[in-house]
Amino acid sequence: MAELLWSLQDSQLVARFQRCCGLFPASDEGPRESSAGPSEGETPALGVGHLPCANGKGGGGPPNGLRRDAAPQAYVQRYVVKNYFYYYLFRFSAALGQEVFYITFLPFTHWNIDPYLSRRLVIIWVLVMYVGQVTKDILKWPRPSSPPVVKLEKRVIAEFGMPSTHAMAATAISFTLLLSSMDRYQYPFVWGLVMAVLFSTLVCLSRLYTGMHTVLDVLGGLLITALLIGLTYPTWTFLDRLDSASPLFPVCVLVVPFFLCYNYPVSDYYSPTRADTTTILAAGAGVTVGFWINHFFQLVSKPTDSLPVIQNIPSLTTGMLVLGLTKFAVGILLILVVRQLVQNLSLQVLYSWFKVVTRNKEARQRLEIEVPYKFVTYTSVGICATTFVPMLHRFLGLP
Repeated sequence: MAELLWSLQDSQLVARFQRCCGLFPASDEGPRESSAGPSEGETPALGVGHLPCANGKGGGGPPNGLRRDAAPQAYVQRYVVKNYFYYYLFRFSAALGQEVFYITFLPFTHWNIDPYLSRRLVIIWVLVMYVGQVTKDILKWPRPSSPPVVKLEKRVIAEFGMPSTHAMAATAISFTLLLSSMDRYQYPFVWGLVMAVLFSTLVCLSRLYTGMHTVLDVLGGLLITALLIGLTYPTWTFLDRLDSASPLFPVCVLVVPFFLCYNYPVSDYYSPTRADTTTILAAGAGVTVGFWINHFFQLVSKPTDSLPVIQNIPSLTTGMLVLGLTKFAVGILLILVVRQLVQNLSLQVLYSWFKVVTRNKEARQRLEIEVPYKFVTYTSVGICATTFVPMLHRFLGLP
């Protein structure tokens, strides 16, 4: 068993997958100043690109001989793309696993599809992401080494590899949506299962193609997610009713996530993991408080005890599409305004409290500043998305 696990963690296995999909390292011509390449949104001339990595020869992550808790350095790696179908397919699939996709997809689901589904999706997404992020910083397993692996992303290079939170999020979202909707809507279950498997598979394979994870990282993420869904599934109905349990419920929802963020595992160098985790937990707390506000102040009609089954999912029409996009645009605009205002205000207060020079970007990474400002900002975003945006929609006559 140990030998099998070791082989699944081998960077050569990832490199072979990349070569089979037409992604090859270019000849070593030394580092360059610019890191713009296909990973930055440009198509390279003659199929060649380059981006930061952790040594002078290959991509990011702790290279051979480097301590696994040491911060990666910025260098440049060149690569050759020989199959652009796989390149664009997996780059698009990788984007579907980014937090920004879920932070837009979940509000869209709430405003245009079903608040019931969005509530469950948010709860499971937050749980899975927190467990995955903390596990990374406890295990501190390095990402695939480069060479031989080509790495196409630079923002997460400073993070550790095990487990793949992209794989966890994609699997959690797709299968939670499937399990939550099958008793509420009538549709061919097989097609829903196929879509869930296809979505999670594409995101998982994209983590190998981009060189960000080993096979063991991806499989570990899938197994942890399956375990979490299996353990929590019997409690989903109970969790749906927690938002009306007590007037003190919002206090618990805010205090516990903030405590978890402030006591996040300490790393020997700065990485975006703590900031991303705080953003996710804060957004989840804000959404949950927003649902409580809606119930406590009776801003929405009280849900029935038995969930209605819609016989047929309505066909998508041009009018529905335009209405959905309009509601989404209005909601995102209000969220962006709230986010910017709350972020600026919270930073100003914290800078003044800790006597930090304004606009000091490095100060934002300090624990006592980063966690409070992100938590307050994204809690406000979550409350705005679930409470004030629907109120604005009704005010504007957008059903």
